[in-house]
Amino acid sequence: MMTTVAIAGFAVAGLCGLYRLLRGPSLADRVIAVEVALVSLVGGIAVDAADRGSQTFLVLLIVIALVGLAGTFAASRFLERDTDLANPRTKP
Repeated sequence: MMTTVAIAGFAVAGLCGLYRLLRGPSLADRVIAVEVALVSLVGGIAVDAADRGSQTFLVLLIVIALVGLAGTFAASRFLERDTDLANPRTKP
């Protein structure tokens, strides 16, 4: 029973993230939405694995978390570079 409630909560959070991904007005909103969706996916898989008592999906959890982290780092670097190009500073 508790597992079903937790997985449903992660599913709702993931759907909210996907909605923001599709409707987000800026690229930063979309990056955060992808991160929310991935964290929700990892949480749902972790709850299911704990309920089953299985360690099969632990490697998958690590891979999803690392891909999400690398994607967030890459997007933040891109946004930072894009902001620097849009607002050039005058050098003395």
